[in-house]
Amino acid sequence: MPPPKDVVKIAIQMVGAIPQLIELQQTKPLASVLKDVCDAWSLPNAERYALQYADGRQTYITESVRRPPRRLPGPTGTVLASSPVPFSLQNRGEIKNGSILRLTTSPDQEAERLYSGIQSNNSDVKTDSLKKLASLSQDVTFAQEFINRNGLKQIFYIVEEGNDTGEMLAHTLKAFMELMEHDFVSWETLSAAFIKKIVSYVNMNVVDASVQQLSLSILENMVPTSRLLFELVRKEVTLDRLLTHLQVTNAQLQLKAMALLIALLLAATDAERRDMMDYLREKNIRQFIHKNIIHSSEPLGDEMAHYLYVLQSVSLNLCERRMRTSMDPYSQEQRELLQSLRQTAFESESEASASNFSTERRRSLCAKEFRKLGFMNNSNPAEDLRRAPPGLLALDNMVYFSRHTPNAYSRFVLENSSREDKHECPFARSSIQLTLILCEILHVGEPCSETAQAFYPMFFGQDHFFEELFCICIQLVNKTWKEMRATQEDFDKVLQVVREQITRTLSLKPTSLELFKTRVNALNYSEILKLRQTERLHQEETLAVPVLELRERLKPELLELIRQQRLLHLCEGTLFRKISSRRRQDKLWYCRLSPNHKVLHYGDVEEGVHSPPIESLPEK
Repeated sequence: MPPPKDVVKIAIQMVGAIPQLIELQQTKPLASVLKDVCDAWSLPNAERYALQYADGRQTYITESVRRPPRRLPGPTGTVLASSPVPFSLQNRGEIKNGSILRLTTSPDQEAERLYSGIQSNNSDVKTDSLKKLASLSQDVTFAQEFINRNGLKQIFYIVEEGNDTGEMLAHTLKAFMELMEHDFVSWETLSAAFIKKIVSYVNMNVVDASVQQLSLSILENMVPTSRLLFELVRKEVTLDRLLTHLQVTNAQLQLKAMALLIALLLAATDAERRDMMDYLREKNIRQFIHKNIIHSSEPLGDEMAHYLYVLQSVSLNLCERRMRTSMDPYSQEQRELLQSLRQTAFESESEASASNFSTERRRSLCAKEFRKLGFMNNSNPAEDLRRAPPGLLALDNMVYFSRHTPNAYSRFVLENSSREDKHECPFARSSIQLTLILCEILHVGEPCSETAQAFYPMFFGQDHFFEELFCICIQLVNKTWKEMRATQEDFDKVLQVVREQITRTLSLKPTSLELFKTRVNALNYSEILKLRQTERLHQEETLAVPVLELRERLKPELLELIRQQRLLHLCEGTLFRKISSRRRQDKLWYCRLSPNHKVLHYGDVEEGVHSPPIESLPEK
């Protein structure tokens, strides 16, 4: 017969005693359980004892007792608001069959003993007490008892008045961090003297590494809690100092410095964040991270991966303001940027003669050139950039491409302006849509995830990452357009393929933009079709043996059906445009296959003729 659900079989240990194997009734009060255990070992005063997990974090076993909220003293003797943590502490229901517990001193007794120990004049006793305190403070029950005794005030005194920078200080800061984790006391109540001392440990050149790590963690936790603390930390701990910590070989110190840097960036206003990122760019932080953290001999941990993701996200989100701003047709600066696109592409063929033209003729020439650039509204191209997103970010990208890769820009524009109208790839329209696609893929303007770790290593190898990525991808658009032999009607289809090319290549996590460029260009349209086909086959489970056999059996019949359909289409014929030496398309000609499938008949036809009889086509 199975045991009742509210009974678990456990072992209880005590130093110097033979372990007890008991059946713990979960409905029985914990005080009664403790009395039975103490009686078995002939221990008086059962109320001075508690049960604790023997393994893992060694948490105290607690009863489900709801205590009234208490107003807890702050570091300077001030009274704080009630704790935000409910005082209903119950974990005995988590005890499983086979658990091993330990009989130990109760949390209130242990808190009293350690509170006295950390005030001892004997440095060994004090150090041991602080070490034990740092360990036990992870437990919420013990932390509550220690804080109730004004224990934090004593910790502040040790930090503020002490001169130690070694093991004792490390245990003190560790205990402080663990106690603050329970949110019984607000970070905003920390005294100026305490904060100043923590900052000094971060700024010291010669201090124990563990002390600096803990100090950085304390400051990281302070920054998001109030504007005042953010400004204080930003003023006292400079970006140069954080960069110095990032350059050490100690991976943990690097991690904590990065954590504080990220906390400062997230707490800053947009203007402050932009200034901070500009300064970090001047100091080549991306190249340093790319070389010394991403490509370090040490494997990259999950925490650091998250911080790099946040840094990437914060940096990319600097594009959001331009992305959400529509073009202002009355802005002189924006109009000049727009005109620079036209002038860079066509100045050699138009500027020389434009001076002799009338205003109307010059306006007509500009409109023609903007049409060649691929603007849909060639008489007023600013209208194309009124859509936000991508807004002015698309204009910025086009200007960057024209200025930093002028040869590729001119080649793109001139090559397409000489194609047949329907087959030209519109540069401006493609750039606007591509900018939007890149913003969506890179999550520009979206808040940072609290858990994501998906950063792109190549982001940290390039200062103007977004713009350089655009330069590669806009040339990819032109390449894919030609591979697909696309017309204007295929615009959305081409950009959909380009999006797929980019996302598939990014998923490979290329380490540099050069590698990205190589891989994305290798992933041509035919490769995309193959991948789609393969994935569709796997998805539909059409690779199963019976399906393959059926396909082989039906194949001859299907091929014959396709052949007949193609011959029928040839017999119906098709209308073509004649292209003259000047690439004009004024004349039409028609071609169709004879009913006996042996001769192609063709000849010139008039506009509006859709299916001329075969006798009217003189050429064979």
